[in-house]
Amino acid sequence: MALSTSPTPSGAVPADYVRLLFHYLDRRGIAAPALLGEPAPAESAPPVSAAHWRRLLERAAAHLHDPALGLHVGSTITPADLGPLGYVLLSSASAASALERYVRYQRLVHDVSPVRHYLHDGALVLEWSEQSRTVGLLVNQCGMAALAAFTRRCTGASESDAASPLAVHFVEEAPHDMAPYAQTFGCPVLFGQSATRMLFSPAILGLPMRRADAALAAMLERQADAMLAALPRAAGADGALEQQVRRLLPAHVLQGDAALDAVAAALGTSARTLRRRLQQQGLHFRALLEDTRRQLAQGYLADRRLALAEVALLLGYSEQSAFNRAAMRWTGMTPRKWRAALLAACDADAPARTSAG
Repeated sequence: MALSTSPTPSGAVPADYVRLLFHYLDRRGIAAPALLGEPAPAESAPPVSAAHWRRLLERAAAHLHDPALGLHVGSTITPADLGPLGYVLLSSASAASALERYVRYQRLVHDVSPVRHYLHDGALVLEWSEQSRTVGLLVNQCGMAALAAFTRRCTGASESDAASPLAVHFVEEAPHDMAPYAQTFGCPVLFGQSATRMLFSPAILGLPMRRADAALAAMLERQADAMLAALPRAAGADGALEQQVRRLLPAHVLQGDAALDAVAAALGTSARTLRRRLQQQGLHFRALLEDTRRQLAQGYLADRRLALAEVALLLGYSEQSAFNRAAMRWTGMTPRKWRAALLAACDADAPARTSAG
């Protein structure tokens, strides 16, 4: 299989997303690190450039002689592969609210080409920007297959339901073998189009999510603001910087983007400058991040609806073991024992609150 000659793409994709390829190769009995020339992205690894993601897919596709590899990799996606955002989408009240969140946070999933949605000729259209022309067919395959699979899994819908696309448009030239596309999407797939698109029936907007829980979804988004609103206001310019960082961190943790450079960019400065300014005040970014995660963890663990693995992901840990180690540092307890203690304290306090009421 020839490597792509399309322009070098800009943007990046999350490390969690890239791990899909490593897992796919592992399931095929292929030593992914040896084939791809690098280990799987580590926990909390920074995003991978779109150009590098394309090269990884091309290398694997050439080895497997599979020009439709992107379809096969993207189809394996689960909510966990989108990190915390996956659970925010999954707990949305309906596909309509999940779509709104997907568009709002799309850069966290695939920061390559912005997406917009509109109604046209009786169809709900998701359309990606002109940048989708630069990433190559394998990357677009993977992104479109992942969206189709994620939609079906999150709504619990079968291929005959409204969650299945009506049509899929690719900007690239048509491949020789169309069978993998028909199998993946179950609808007409057109090539040489003016934009990368996926069309759905508007009825999809009314579908409930498989784990619909509007209160949980709202809680995940409100948790950070509620926690930070309780912080006392710091006096002076130095205190203001710490408060600004603390106010930004919870949202970045939730979005899976709590690296120093991301927070610095949100403050309109460089990572180096932010680190220096914090150090001048005797502060360290890692310590502020750790404290934020600890406080968020306490709130999440007090909610019985969240599994421990989901709490780990919401805190930005891709592996449960990392959350276990963090909980031991913070409390000397495993997450399970910490949760039990928190719930016991809540239950003990409940009669007092009832009597007071």
